[in-house]
Amino acid sequence: MVEITVTPQSSLADRPVRVQVRGLSPSQLVTLRASLTDEQGECFQARAFFHADAAGEVDPGRHAALGGSYAGVWPMGLFWFLQPDTLFRRLVKRDVAGSPFLVRLEVFDGLRLVTGPQDQPLASCEAERWYMAPGMQRVPIREGRVRGALFLPP
Repeated sequence: MVEITVTPQSSLADRPVRVQVRGLSPSQLVTLRASLTDEQGECFQARAFFHADAAGEVDPGRHAALGGSYAGVWPMGLFWFLQPDTLFRRLVKRDVAGSPFLVRLEVFDGLRLVTGPQDQPLASCEAERWYMAPGMQRVPIREGRVRGALFLPP
């Protein structure tokens, strides 16, 4: 049975996570896809193609992506190379305190440049990417023309 995991499942957006796929056939060609929907409903995606190792595993931190949104060994590539479905959109988190970005990670058999509703992943999981640690205090700053926020640790 194919399984995809992200460790830790919930983390701050600037912290690294480990993505692992297990249960594949040795040398099986797969597509890993990360996707999220931002607060305005815009979808962002990244995908990378991998050959499973002799144990039937894929780890973007150890195995080189053959192509897709990036190539080579990038442990956080699926998160760093997220691109909008609509041109000229930017990934911006407005509500940094109230909710995380939910990143859906999926593994598909073979090379998938485009995935449609009929394409079923072999496995999937979700990662929470928070922009503010628990206990942080957000203080709005307004001084003249300066606007910003001060984040104070607990």
